[in-house]
Amino acid sequence: MIFDIKKFAVHDGPGIRSTVFFKGCPLRCSWCQNPEGISFDPQVMLFEQRCLDGCRDCIVVCPQKALSKDAANIVLDRGRCDGCGLCAASCPADALQMAGKAVSVEAVINELAKDEVFYLESGGGITCSGGEPLTQIDFLHVLLQAAKKRGWHTAVDTSGHAPFAYFAKIIPSVDLFLFDLKSMDADKHRRHCGEDNGLIVDNLRRLSEAARSLSIRVPLVPGFNDSPADLDRMADFCQSLPRRHPLHLLPYHRGGSSKCKRLGLTDPRPETMPPNAAQVKKALEIFRRKNIATTYGG
Repeated sequence: MIFDIKKFAVHDGPGIRSTVFFKGCPLRCSWCQNPEGISFDPQVMLFEQRCLDGCRDCIVVCPQKALSKDAANIVLDRGRCDGCGLCAASCPADALQMAGKAVSVEAVINELAKDEVFYLESGGGITCSGGEPLTQIDFLHVLLQAAKKRGWHTAVDTSGHAPFAYFAKIIPSVDLFLFDLKSMDADKHRRHCGEDNGLIVDNLRRLSEAARSLSIRVPLVPGFNDSPADLDRMADFCQSLPRRHPLHLLPYHRGGSSKCKRLGLTDPRPETMPPNAAQVKKALEIFRRKNIATTYGG
């Protein structure tokens, strides 16, 4: 089950890449930029501004009677919706779109192969992201093996919240792990991400030694992990790992807010704004002062 394949991705590993977004995640991060990747089930995304006056095609085809129309917009009763996708297929304006579809490894590889020349010429490849790709470990394993048979560079972008046995299964087929580190505070992690960080921290220690290559990603979220104390603890932990890894600070942005609205969800961080220049400078200084190669952006 995936919800997107992004072509010409340049922030998910080296070179020109295609990123496959897996659906389903064990965490519930309050700043999630891809809320359509949290649920394992297909979901309808509603773009109200695209709805055409007078059109009722989606209402007619919906077998669950989950759609109606008020004076201005389509109204979706998500309690009735079963994610069948007939409404999205019938919409002439793409006002209704499906987030999530079942695919085969062969179908994904065939789609990715359309851009193979760009991978090989640029030193790029494919990245498996999400959601959390390791929640679909068997599909991920076979997909990565198929990619390596074609000579593609492979990367896996992970929250780290999965049994280490899953990581061990795919290590031989992964050239680069992009590993999220959000906070060293277990209670804060549980409150803002739905789970504590024990499994994640343990996996990062073990993967630091076992992976071919690894890059640590820290989402910089004002009010959550941007204090000097939080950043110092993360920097100290990165120094303590078996190997030294590059670190990439990712700025919080508001992209997830509009997606929440389209999914009928409440924005969990309506007041949070992206970090300003001073906050970014402070964070970079903390990591670089401890000799951790740190970049920002993306």
